[in-house]
Amino acid sequence: MFESSLKQLGDALRAKKISSVELTQLYLDRIAQLNPGLNAYVTLNTEASLAQAKAADAMLAGGDAQAMTGIPVAQKDIFCAKGWRTTCGSKMLDNFVAPYDAHVIEQFNRAGAINLGKTNMDEFAMGSSNETSYFGAVKNPWDNARVPGGSSGGTAAAVAARLCAAATGTDTGGSIRQPAALCGISGLKPTYGVVSRYGMIAFASSLDQAGPMGRCAEDLALMMNTMAGFDERDSTSLQRDKEDYARDLDKPLNGLRIGLPKEFFAEGLGSDVAKAVEAAIAEYKKLGATVVEISLPNTRLSIPVYYVLAPAEASSNLSRFDGVRYGYRAPDYTDLADMYEKSRAQGFGAEVKRRIMIGTYVLSHGYYDAYYIQAQKIRRLIAQDFVEAYKHCDVIMGPTSPSTAFKLGEKGDDPVQMYLSDIYTIAVNLAGLPGMSIPCGFGDNDMPVGLQIIGNYFDEARMLNVAHQYQLATDWHSRAPQI
Repeated sequence: MFESSLKQLGDALRAKKISSVELTQLYLDRIAQLNPGLNAYVTLNTEASLAQAKAADAMLAGGDAQAMTGIPVAQKDIFCAKGWRTTCGSKMLDNFVAPYDAHVIEQFNRAGAINLGKTNMDEFAMGSSNETSYFGAVKNPWDNARVPGGSSGGTAAAVAARLCAAATGTDTGGSIRQPAALCGISGLKPTYGVVSRYGMIAFASSLDQAGPMGRCAEDLALMMNTMAGFDERDSTSLQRDKEDYARDLDKPLNGLRIGLPKEFFAEGLGSDVAKAVEAAIAEYKKLGATVVEISLPNTRLSIPVYYVLAPAEASSNLSRFDGVRYGYRAPDYTDLADMYEKSRAQGFGAEVKRRIMIGTYVLSHGYYDAYYIQAQKIRRLIAQDFVEAYKHCDVIMGPTSPSTAFKLGEKGDDPVQMYLSDIYTIAVNLAGLPGMSIPCGFGDNDMPVGLQIIGNYFDEARMLNVAHQYQLATDWHSRAPQI
């Protein structure tokens, strides 16, 4: 059952070949066996998961099941889930039990899906390797000495190791796509505003976006049908007609125009990654697509822009964690100011504190105009580059990450090198566009390589079609680590 797609699992459940309770228990047993070596999950609640599975079986028996009913899904530990410990990978929230459900959790609950557990992540989603988590680093299932990517590294590792049928992630600068690439799975960051951020613990509010992570594009489409939708509690949620993201999966790709940004294939890209991506492009040509060279000249500025804007928003969002109402409070302090200082100093990790300080600096008097406003102006130029590019192509393709998974600890002492891991993904968030990563081969050391597909606004269905047709012609997405 662990190699089945979401559709296959749904068919088996509706045909009563297996019950949701039995399927959930299979995954829980596998988690118990393999998670100690991977550290993909930080919180499990077997009783709650099996209770949901029992309720799902009742839905299935009553004939009112949906596509995700009875299917075990893991949730990134950034989503509040009522009655579940929700830590965001931080000591600051180690003891926090959410009193309400995030919109994404509500959507899965309504669909009758099973919450298998909460997956490990970089602290407050700040990181590209899942090494900043208070609960320890996640190991890549393909090689336990290597990182799974971040911040959704626990989710990516859980999907790759078949510790869940599918899972949720969030993407602020590449945190769905980069770990998906490094772990050899598929992951989609939707257009900003398509999936509600309500109940998703904020890092950078103008960049954060929830999305699905799974084995293949078809799985992502089914998850998007559940996750997407307007939510009045999120001021950035877009009020749009409900759509079926699986509607175009079987369309042929004849006439598809693929844009290849010359900036994505320049210095800094690993030769093994380039080789796999070029082979994928060649496969698309066989499927009827044509290729056109495009330019995204301002993408080279995306990392400096991101590391002004994202820390600025983090500085504001994380000011609520002060040890007063919830979360970690320092055990010894002399007055209120001392409690604030010690609680934040002890509760936050090094990377989070680094970004809070950078963000506070760029927002301070005398530097706001010089840094923050300038970064916002360049952000608009980056978005305009994409607008111009889509006059000449339908989708944009390139590498997801400049390299395959690097070794644990390899970049821990050099934050800039770590930040460069997201060089191809950050511009998509700055522009608010949808982007996804799918497996397209293996590089050096037999580690997975991801192909990034970037679509125009609200073009998720086309992107999923483009990915699905490639996956019908290749088997990279079906490869699994031997663990």
